[in-house]
Amino acid sequence: MKNKKIKNRKASALAYALIIMAIVMIILTSMLGYITSQIKFSANRAQREEAFQIAEAGIYFYRWYLAHETAGKTASEVDDFWKNGNPLGVGVDPYVKSFSDPEGGEIGEYSIEVEPPSAGSTVAIVRSTGWTNKLPGTERTVQVRFRRPSWSEYAILANDVMRIGENTEVFGKLHSNYGIRFDGLAHNVISSSVATYDDPDHSGGNEFGVHTHVDPSNGSVGNGFQEDEAPPSLVPDRSDIFEVGRQFPVPKVDFNGIMSDLNFLKSESQTSNGIYYDNEECSNKKNLGRHITITGNTMTVSVVTDYNNANYSIKREDCILTNVPIPQDGIVFVENNIWLEGTINGRKVTFVAADLSGGELANIYMGMDNLLYTNFDGTDIIGILAQGDLEIVKDSLDDLTIDAALLSQSGRVGRNNYTPFGCSSQSCEDHKGTITINGAMATFMRYGFAYTNGTGYSYRILNFDNNLLYYPPPYFPTRTYYFIDLWEEI
Repeated sequence: MKNKKIKNRKASALAYALIIMAIVMIILTSMLGYITSQIKFSANRAQREEAFQIAEAGIYFYRWYLAHETAGKTASEVDDFWKNGNPLGVGVDPYVKSFSDPEGGEIGEYSIEVEPPSAGSTVAIVRSTGWTNKLPGTERTVQVRFRRPSWSEYAILANDVMRIGENTEVFGKLHSNYGIRFDGLAHNVISSSVATYDDPDHSGGNEFGVHTHVDPSNGSVGNGFQEDEAPPSLVPDRSDIFEVGRQFPVPKVDFNGIMSDLNFLKSESQTSNGIYYDNEECSNKKNLGRHITITGNTMTVSVVTDYNNANYSIKREDCILTNVPIPQDGIVFVENNIWLEGTINGRKVTFVAADLSGGELANIYMGMDNLLYTNFDGTDIIGILAQGDLEIVKDSLDDLTIDAALLSQSGRVGRNNYTPFGCSSQSCEDHKGTITINGAMATFMRYGFAYTNGTGYSYRILNFDNNLLYYPPPYFPTRTYYFIDLWEEI
């Protein structure tokens, strides 16, 4: 009996040992499986991170490639590059390139696919997919938007000295290649290409490239030399005037390059991308330009055969065309002057007035009525490019609104001083209420809608249209480089 009990105890111990061993084996197997999975996971994470960095390397390679292929070229040359230069990644087959670690040799590849700019656009979409040689099935894709900054990205851009007076609010960037006196309120950066300049509106020597005559203590505006706004004084912090600050000197913006753009715009308007109007006579009457009235997605176009040179009002017009479709993402090019007004709906278009035959500079006249958008989500965009002046006529609306990006290549954006010479009473002075520009403005010569004698528009509101950052007017002049303005992993 005693031996039997001993045998039972041994059997029980063996059973317990087997159970414990089984439990230990299960735990060890689980631990080993967990450790193995963690090692694999870490390795996969490392390979995924490398694949991501390889994809980004493809993006930066393409930025380098675009810089070498397009930097400094005109709009027509860039357009030719995208159409006829066989750009990498455009077409059916992506561009595939190996990626090497300087220390470890080739470690993976990236594949680049590119959506080139559409007609009139400055935007190219680039997708780069990267993978490693160790885990080629683990891919990461980065997509970016490359664009050339358009001239429509400034609330005001000028190639002359500027004076922004009281009662002027500017919402957007303002830049001049020369000096700026700013006495209004700026909600964005004000910049100049000069460190100092001699303000032509008063004597006294050089002041800062961007300066103000507003007294910080009481808000009054002085007309003489401002010692605190001139060297050797330090540039004061005037957040009451420059809410985001001022910068000077900064690089110039070249207005001369627009001439080559005008030739390109003319040629494009004679294709399916636009409408071209020549300066031939109308019914044996002299052609002085076109009067264009926008209504939705169509326009009425007539030939101006006579107008008043003093106030630019139209006296007679003939050869009237109605319900002319406005080209989407296109150009309306007039080889003469333009009178422009109306309300657009569902169109992006640029109107150009230029005489490239060597005659007088073509102007664009506005203000007879408002120029308006129906939609403010980027659906409606108007660009206005005048070879000469972009002039607000004498009999403009007392309260005038213009929704557009305005550009004068060789003249100025503004309104003449229509107060008669010798006028000595308010009854003969030229007084207007408020002019509001929702868009952008670029002017070769000094702009202005009001004068120091208090005439013109009493209030000037310049609102920058943020949609112009992403939807610049078709074929509007651009800067000479591409940069990344949107990045995402897909």
